[in-house]
Amino acid sequence: MSSDPTPLLQASALTRMVDTTAVVDNVSLSLQRGDILGLLGLNGAGKSTTLKMLAGVLTPDAGQISIAGHSLLDDPMAAKQQIGFLPDQPPVYPDMSVAGFLKLSAQLRRVPSNNIEKQLHTIVERCELGSVTKKRIGNLSKGYQQRVGLAQALIHKPAVALLDEPSNGLDPQQMQSMRTLITEVAENSCVIFSTHLLSEVTAICNRIAVMHEGKLVHNQRSDENPEQLQSLFNQLVQKDSGNTVT
Repeated sequence: MSSDPTPLLQASALTRMVDTTAVVDNVSLSLQRGDILGLLGLNGAGKSTTLKMLAGVLTPDAGQISIAGHSLLDDPMAAKQQIGFLPDQPPVYPDMSVAGFLKLSAQLRRVPSNNIEKQLHTIVERCELGSVTKKRIGNLSKGYQQRVGLAQALIHKPAVALLDEPSNGLDPQQMQSMRTLITEVAENSCVIFSTHLLSEVTAICNRIAVMHEGKLVHNQRSDENPEQLQSLFNQLVQKDSGNTVT
């Protein structure tokens, strides 16, 4: 991790209400270059809502967000240029080819025109999309569509990558490739990815946060008290579903 103490992402006291219920309640996060934060929680914990607020898709009812030194609320254009976002459903156009969609994504992200082909080639290789670049996205498997969604989030080399359950639809080999890619991305950025799998965050994250019922109930380095984290998550799983942790 970089020795630079300046956070690439700083979120303070984020709250989001639905009617009278706080679906995200007073959540604060701070990430530096090199950080990979696993946002862990069961379905409905508030992970997706938190990521959408950090990405500027939803406006918090309270709290502040800074992205690479830019306020997301006061200077949204500058902040959003530094964000790469993969929502829970890949934001792809099914009638476009993979290459055409990624080129459009690069243009929308204001990648310089003389650098688009290089960036396109790089992200296609890193997301292992070389065999499908000419195919229509709508004809691809769920796993390939997920990788296209990941590619659009990273094609402009964002300072902050926000990935909502990026392993959805991936087979075990593709999951390992995704983990390798996230590790590489974090060399010059910071990454938050959400999941409900404890094994997924312990595999590559140096930071782990646990959400439950909209609250951040645990936030630690991955090498701190792993037994405590395991016990906490087992308790949450048993309380909500009676299932064992994966």
